[in-house]
Amino acid sequence: MSVKWEKQEGNQGLLTIEVPATEVNKALDKAFAKVVKQINVPGFRKGKMPRPMFEKRFGAEALYQDALEIIIPEAYSNAIDEAGIEPVDFPEIAGTENFEKGADFTFTATVTVKPEPKLGDYKGLEVTKLPTEVTDEEVDAQIEEQLAKKAELEIKEDEAIVEGDTAVIDFEGFVGDEAFEGGKGADYPLEIGSGSFIPGFEEQLVGVKSGEVKDVVVTFPEEYHATELAGKEATFKVTVKEVKTKVLPELNDEFAKELDSEVDSVEALRAKIKETTAAQKETDSEAALRDELVEKAAENAEIDIPQAMINTEVDRMVQEFGQRLQMQGMNLDLYYQFSGQSEEALREQMAADAANRVRVSLTLEAIAAAEGIEVSEEDIKAELEKMAAQFGMTTEQITSALGGTSVLENDIRTQKTVELLVENAKIS
Repeated sequence: MSVKWEKQEGNQGLLTIEVPATEVNKALDKAFAKVVKQINVPGFRKGKMPRPMFEKRFGAEALYQDALEIIIPEAYSNAIDEAGIEPVDFPEIAGTENFEKGADFTFTATVTVKPEPKLGDYKGLEVTKLPTEVTDEEVDAQIEEQLAKKAELEIKEDEAIVEGDTAVIDFEGFVGDEAFEGGKGADYPLEIGSGSFIPGFEEQLVGVKSGEVKDVVVTFPEEYHATELAGKEATFKVTVKEVKTKVLPELNDEFAKELDSEVDSVEALRAKIKETTAAQKETDSEAALRDELVEKAAENAEIDIPQAMINTEVDRMVQEFGQRLQMQGMNLDLYYQFSGQSEEALREQMAADAANRVRVSLTLEAIAAAEGIEVSEEDIKAELEKMAAQFGMTTEQITSALGGTSVLENDIRTQKTVELLVENAKIS
């Protein structure tokens, strides 16, 4: 097989692949072995029709499509290895009409490849480290957050709903006089101000009391996932069955002990919160510093990012978002329903972040290559041992779970590259 690679404008290029006649005939043999099992011909058992009779009756051309599906993927895979290129999208194949039994087969693949960044400045970048001191106000806020988590919901007998209350409601939605699918619920606990329902819904329940009925009028967003409702005005007939309000526990020494068994007073709790917050702020400050250095290095690089790479990253981000929703007991379909956002709108919203992720990744790869950053077996072994201790597993189990060590190797290389940026930065 002969391969010719011609780089074109942008990130595209043309692979010209010539497959010898011997490989063409082997592919036709495989195609025949597959096809003959699927045809019934009088006088022959299924799958036993001789090849010459098949070709006389149907023509050798009847095997061409199956043979192409056999030969092109393998030939293309071998060709990209030989050319030393890294495609980021499916190729555009041309020339299949040249396929013929007993003849060399030449086809082309228009390929979008990973771009080669032109690095700008990445050493000596100036950054300012975030402050790490902890104020009394921050400690107070954390204690209030802990109090809120321990709050109990008490029923309000004859008081109106205010923001922060939880209303237990029955509801049914109508467009005109017609109820619509998915617009009905019973005994639904809705925290007012949580933003979990369509914009404008929760605000209209403020001031309503338990036992009262309220018509809530909203307009579905133009990008609503259910196209039959997008942009339309709807009326929800809402019955408030119960109203609950949060009652915070009293902050005293006993409650401090309940929050943290290692302290015996409110003051000790405050001191511990201040200490742990300071440690966390130091960690966050270091992470922010690294992020800023990486962002600056990426901004200084010139990269023509193919849309295919951005689309792939958006796919990954949507998948990650779906996994986070599942951990909260929700899924993407429910999210689209409650938020009024469509999948298309979500992907569009993620596109800019996806492009930045790709830019950062490509920049770090290019810096690692320029600096000759290597990952040793000792580096991988040390990381595996660290992860094994962290998760209570063996290094072999970690390796198996990761599907090998290539992902780990890339992560370590990235860490080393970021450390290089930090070591050469001007930090104030």
